[in-house]
Amino acid sequence: MDGMKKLSISQVSRLVGYKPHVIRFYEKEFDLEIPRNKSGHRFFTYREVETLKYIKQLQDKGLTNGQIKVILKTPEVAVSGNSDIKEIAVTHTAPVKEEQTSRLLHELMQKFSDEIKEGLTGINDNIRDLADEIRARDKDILICENAKLKMDIKRKAYEVAELREQLKKERSRKKTLLGKLFYR
Repeated sequence: MDGMKKLSISQVSRLVGYKPHVIRFYEKEFDLEIPRNKSGHRFFTYREVETLKYIKQLQDKGLTNGQIKVILKTPEVAVSGNSDIKEIAVTHTAPVKEEQTSRLLHELMQKFSDEIKEGLTGINDNIRDLADEIRARDKDILICENAKLKMDIKRKAYEVAELREQLKKERSRKKTLLGKLFYR
């Protein structure tokens, strides 16, 4: 450790972009082993700085602290389960290498991306079904309205026929009445 450069929490804060209280919180949150000097003060080496930078990268990619904890503590991560429940299976074999973690993150992100695409496809199908249902309902309403209008037309046609019949009778009565007056 003597050959390694030792940084203070404020120096690391500037390097990583976290405030000192956040670094102290993450020490507990992620069970980080931050070395201390004889007086009990934290000091940081390249290793701790890289770990904090890595945490920041994972957060920037949208991972939660719980997910990051799993990635930091486990070399292999496999996601399984149905779309409602996700289980993370962990095996301890060897220390995590950056390239393994990047590959695993890529695989996880691809799997989540695929699940999101499937979910969106399902949503699109539901929207299409609802649109078809609305069109069918609208068509039914239009058919009913059309039938009502046809019935109204028939009723009016009967009323017109009745009025014509009454008018005919009235004209014939007047003719007979007028005929009686003029022919006497």
